Order: sequence, then C-alpha cells, then structure tokens
Amino acid sequence: MAVPDYQSIMLPLLQHCAEVDSEVSNNDVVYALSHYFKLTENDLKELLPSGTQTRVSNRVGWAATYLKKAGLLESTKRGFYKITSRGKDLLNKKPIKIDNVLLKQYPEFLVFQKLKDTRKSLQQPDRENDIDISSTPSEILEEAYQQLRDELAEELLEKLKGINPSFFEQIVVELLVKMGYGGSRSDAGRAIGKTGDGGLDGIIKEDKLGLDVIYIQAKRWDSNPISRPDVQQFAGALQGQQANKGIFITTSRFTSEAREYADKIGSKIVLIDGKQLSQLMIEYDVGVATASIYYVKRIDSDFFSDGI
Repeated sequence: MAVPDYQSIMLPLLQHCAEVDSEVSNNDVVYALSHYFKLTENDLKELLPSGTQTRVSNRVGWAATYLKKAGLLESTKRGFYKITSRGKDLLNKKPIKIDNVLLKQYPEFLVFQKLKDTRKSLQQPDRENDIDISSTPSEILEEAYQQLRDELAEELLEKLKGINPSFFEQIVVELLVKMGYGGSRSDAGRAIGKTGDGGLDGIIKEDKLGLDVIYIQAKRWDSNPISRPDVQQFAGALQGQQANKGIFITTSRFTSEAREYADKIGSKIVLIDGKQLSQLMIEYDVGVATASIYYVKRIDSDFFSDGI
C-alpha cells in the first residue's frame, strides 16, 4: 500500500509506544509501522521531492510532533520520545482513530493549532482550517517548492525557444562548463561552431586537462520532435571524427525510436530534451537568478548538551 498520511499514523504510533512503554527512536517506530501498514520496499524508499528524507520517516516524525504538541508523547532526547500518562489515558478509551480533530480537545494542541491558523490566514484568509490535509508541513513546503521550480522550468524553456540558434549554442556551452566540462569558458567557447562538420555544432573538453572531447549537437526547435534519422546523422558525424562520445541537446523532445537507437549503438550519445535541459539550467544557475531564500532550522542539541 502507499505510505499513509501522518494522521493515519497517529493511533498505531501511540499504540506502539504504549507497548514498548519506554523511549523509542523515530527510526524504531518507522520500522515497526512499516510492518503494521505492510509497506513495500518501494514505499519505504519513496523520497520527498528534495531527496533528503523518505516520505514514511517524514510522516512518522510529524505524527509524533503533533502527538507531542497534544501532550500524548514527550521528548526524551533528540529523535527519541515516549508515551505520557495522558497518552495512556487516551488509549484506555479505545479511540477508533487519532487525528487533528481529536487532538483539539487538548489545550496545548489548540494553542499550537491557533498559531498555525494565524500564519495561514495572513496568506489565505478564505481557506478553511487544514485539519484534514494529508501532507505534513515539510511536504507542503517541498511540494510548493517543486511546483515553483516546475513553473520556472516551463518559463525558461519558452525563453530558450525564442532565442537565436547562436545564443542557444552559447547557453549550452555555459551549462556544460558549469557542470564541469570544457575546461575554461574561453576554450569551450572557441570550440563551438568550429568543426565544420554538417552533423556537429561543436566540441568541448570532457575534463579540464582535455584528455578527451565530447561532440555537441544543439537544436533549438520549437515543437517538432528529434527523430531517429537526426540521431543517426549525429552518430555518423561522430564516426567520421573517430569519436565515441556526444551530447545531443534540444529544446524539443526525442521520439521513442530516437532514444532506442541511441541506446543500441556503440557510440555513447547522451540525449537531453527540453524538460531536462531547463531543469539542469536551474540546478546549475544558468539563465536564472535567486529570488528568495528560506532557511528551515532545528534545535542544535550539541549546543545545549552541557546544560543538561
């Protein structure tokens, strides 16, 4: 099954803590609940958009946080917690489920919830209370970031389709240099458009020492896909140069036949379509600028260790 939302995790999490009846780590709870929910290996490996944490670990962590805000769990040290007497009392009432609606009976949780609602109303005053959402706060933040990034990628791709081919080739070189290819920018820049081969747009050093070179084909196309014959022509140009490495970059897309052909031939040809190109430009800061930076901070346990 898919990873359950954090509210569905609350009751079995609290029950597990009651069974252990001593401090548990978040990792221990993740392991126990993965069996309880019969999660698959793929479920356990599913990452947040940032790739920094598994979704199940994130949701277990936030379920524990909400239970702590209601006084049903208490922290013992960083990443560890245990059930409280209030938590045991709640389980004795045999609740069918524990969610944010139930937690609002506890004054401490109401204070926490009101703080959240106040912050949200400043931005979305017409939005109803978010007590039924399935995503954790960090998931909401990461998903919003991913949405902004995807929108930027689409806007960037439209810009690329509107520039002249010569400038597009310069952008390709700039990106490859940022990715670690090409040596210096001046070396890479002189390589573009100097081969004189009809099937190649330029060459770039594979490393700063120039031990090998990579041949480039750059197509600034609007909507027509790159087909197999286009890739075949590029492969033939590589063979004519006795080269075996090439990068075919386009603002358009590749047909499935073109990708299959590139996978089968002996030469190593990397195909980069418009979507991947725009994402790489964002990742390596080519043609984009930072608008805002938000720091997500946590308690520095080492700082407070001497005072405990």
